[in-house]
Amino acid sequence: MRLLKVYKIRRKVNISLCPSLSLWALLPRNKDDVLGKSKPDVTAADKMLVLEQDPRTELMGWRMITSCQDNLHEIVSAYRQGNIEEYHRHRYEIGLPEGVKDLPPGEALPLESNLVYLQGISFSKGCYIGQELTARTHHTGVIRKRLMPVTMSAPAENLDQGAALETEGGRPAGKFRAGIDKLGLSLVRLAHAKESLKLKSSDETTVTLQAIVPDWWPKNTEDK
Repeated sequence: MRLLKVYKIRRKVNISLCPSLSLWALLPRNKDDVLGKSKPDVTAADKMLVLEQDPRTELMGWRMITSCQDNLHEIVSAYRQGNIEEYHRHRYEIGLPEGVKDLPPGEALPLESNLVYLQGISFSKGCYIGQELTARTHHTGVIRKRLMPVTMSAPAENLDQGAALETEGGRPAGKFRAGIDKLGLSLVRLAHAKESLKLKSSDETTVTLQAIVPDWWPKNTEDK
């Protein structure tokens, strides 16, 4: 609330908490849902206050807002209700950052964090903090590192946020951000993205990582 009101400025917008509402993420279960060819099987559409595709990527499915008093299974009968851990596991599997652990304030850069791929940056309107640097880097600069999904040989819970990544030869390759079980996100130097990487866990054990190029990244994008 405090953060949103800072950016309200002179807009005629009221910001308030809505404890009577529930926000749901409807994650795709099959190809048709992923591609957005059909909406979820809705049995009580009139109870849906909002139903929109997640604007970040179609792999994140749909966002729905309902009343807290409504029964979810009466609204979307074709879906199985999961938990927050499954939601985050899905995010890390496809490489989508969310929250301060994945995007540390004052440290994460928009282009390195792939926000341009997630509809999170506009190059036609402003102003915002860091606009000039972001636009200049996008049009003329070099993006040497990107936030990428990684698979690990040990659970992410044993790894320190910000732990340094290295190549097998000991060259700096980036930093570990966050994860769940053996899935996670790391800021990886693109020059070493196809190599086997390693880092030290909290108990000084060597953990190996393998970076993966997400399916939702633009296919015609070439990093300079």
